[in-house]
Amino acid sequence: MTAEIFRDTWGIPHLRAGSALELARAQGRVTARDRAWQLEVERHRSRGTSAAFLGAESVGWDRFARQARLDDTARRCFASLEERDPESAAFVRAYVEGVNAGLPEGAARAPEFAATGLVPGHWEPWSPMGVWLGTHVLFAGFPAKLWREEAVRHLGEDAVGLFAMDGPGTAGSNGWLVGGERTVSGQALIAGDPHRFIEDPGVYQQIRLSCPEFDVVGLAVPGVPGIAHFAHTGSVAWAITNAMADYQDLYRERLRVTGTGAVEALGPDGTWRPATRHTERVEVAGGAGVDIEVIETERGPVVIGGVGAEESISLRCPPRVTGDLGFGALLPLLRARRVADVDRAFDAWAEPVNVVQAADTDGGLLHRVAGRVPVRAAANRVRVVNAWEPGHEWTGWHPMPYGTVEDGLAVMANQRGPAAPLGVEFAPPHRADRIHRLLVSGGPLTAADMPAIHTDTHLASAAALLDPLPALDLSDAAAEVRDRLLRWNRHMDADSGTAAVYARVRDAVVRRLAEHPALAALAEPPARPDVFLPWLALVPRVAFALGNLLTEGKRYGIDPDAVLRAAVEEVAAGPGSGTWGDTHRLAPWRALAGTPYDGPALSGDNDCVLSTSSAPGLTDLSARGPAARYVWDLADRDGSAWVVPFGADGVPGAVHHHDQLPLWLGGELAPVTTDWNTLTKESDDD
Repeated sequence: MTAEIFRDTWGIPHLRAGSALELARAQGRVTARDRAWQLEVERHRSRGTSAAFLGAESVGWDRFARQARLDDTARRCFASLEERDPESAAFVRAYVEGVNAGLPEGAARAPEFAATGLVPGHWEPWSPMGVWLGTHVLFAGFPAKLWREEAVRHLGEDAVGLFAMDGPGTAGSNGWLVGGERTVSGQALIAGDPHRFIEDPGVYQQIRLSCPEFDVVGLAVPGVPGIAHFAHTGSVAWAITNAMADYQDLYRERLRVTGTGAVEALGPDGTWRPATRHTERVEVAGGAGVDIEVIETERGPVVIGGVGAEESISLRCPPRVTGDLGFGALLPLLRARRVADVDRAFDAWAEPVNVVQAADTDGGLLHRVAGRVPVRAAANRVRVVNAWEPGHEWTGWHPMPYGTVEDGLAVMANQRGPAAPLGVEFAPPHRADRIHRLLVSGGPLTAADMPAIHTDTHLASAAALLDPLPALDLSDAAAEVRDRLLRWNRHMDADSGTAAVYARVRDAVVRRLAEHPALAALAEPPARPDVFLPWLALVPRVAFALGNLLTEGKRYGIDPDAVLRAAVEEVAAGPGSGTWGDTHRLAPWRALAGTPYDGPALSGDNDCVLSTSSAPGLTDLSARGPAARYVWDLADRDGSAWVVPFGADGVPGAVHHHDQLPLWLGGELAPVTTDWNTLTKESDDD
């Protein structure tokens, strides 16, 4: 049977084929037609070759990708998959065949190729694994260990917990499972929204995959076959949130060069062990190429320093150690019929480590952690450890914990939950508590009730600044600001003037804390590769840990009342604030830097359920937010709904490029449609 391609009114592809392999080819081909530029950017980023057409701004990433050996790890993982699970390897190969078949047509549609002079290349069988690695290698936030090293160096051992809120970008996702006893239909609902960097085109692709074995709708990652994270098969549905587990280690290495020119690294047994070393060249559009030294010890690739450097640090990641990226879960997930099938499929999951929630039409419910976390010393999880000291080796793998569904509800928002034994820093409980409160505040629930929860803007973390205000001795003008804030409903709505005042006070507090002599030594980022600098910037660190700093900062000579008083006085003496949406605007990531984009106003804030994250103290612009929203209705799959920030088509100016943006901004969802008779047939895919 030739694969058939249909589209719904939003341009979302619905694919039907005679076999799973034919379907994978069709998925690859239609993705290449719709997202050719995105696919090629991600493939080049995984290989460390993006600077060749994006220019010098991409050299830092390419250097990291080469030194971390992302492409080589992808090759290893595919070779291992082919040996262990030939069927899954064939599924990945078929997808790649489709990508290669569709790239010429997709590139002809995408103006970015002509703008950069990029010619569409050739995907290898391991390219999807490279895309997955490139997308997720920084997801667990291992650079936070570099920050803790700096905090301890300047402030002492106790400072490890002073900035106890994970760094730029890993928190924000929400997910909740509602059992049938709490719904109108008597069947479960699963809803949520993964929060990631907002990219244009988006990081998630709405798609339907149908063949005699399965019929699944969900959110795929462009460049990767199947539907891993969020899907509904008709009889079972699942979704994930980031578990905030720690599963990547940094080792401080001692390197030396032998008389023959070979490199060795000092191991924990006191002997010098061989390390591999070679040089690769990163080509740079509009500039001279850059030679990159690639070294790998028995721990892993050296991503900081090298031979002759003052300090060298290697990175140890599970896929590099095991040769397994978890792609063996992709086909079993598509074939799942019940919760037990989803559970077994996620036993093969590797990374990122996620909390999974699932439900089926028989009433089955699942709440578990999935992934691979090494067993090792507690110090490994917190800081950079010395490779030459014993006791920091990996000694096995943690069993994955299971959570419970209590009183018909399970809510995950990156807070401490079933994954608590596997992590170090988690999101504050504000979002999870708010979601739970909203779910239990009314009667039985329907899918139509979920968007109001997705877009809730209550900011519980505002209490850290607002609660101390009544006790402050303020000028008359500052007292007016205080009284206005105390009357505020604490909702970060785009049209709220008081939300803007709160944001200005918070900015002033963050800046004043960052300028305080107690923290001044941390203001100058250490000499680290560019790719790690977002984790090492003081102002965002202060902003993310604001509540903790205001309570624990006294131990370091910080007077929080004085800081807060000065901030309120500063805002009272300054110009008017307008509304929150005047400055809190969408700023998506685009591969072509400098592409003009006047982002729309956004509601929400870092700790709202509508977690549209900014960097208080630096900018109100939001580069992170809901990369998708979904509601899976187990009573009726066509009662489900979803939305992405922009649209199904990655081509600028296309009809479906940004047509979902109004829905996304307004908190609305597009209906999931599965009746083939209501779809428009686009073509047969040969």
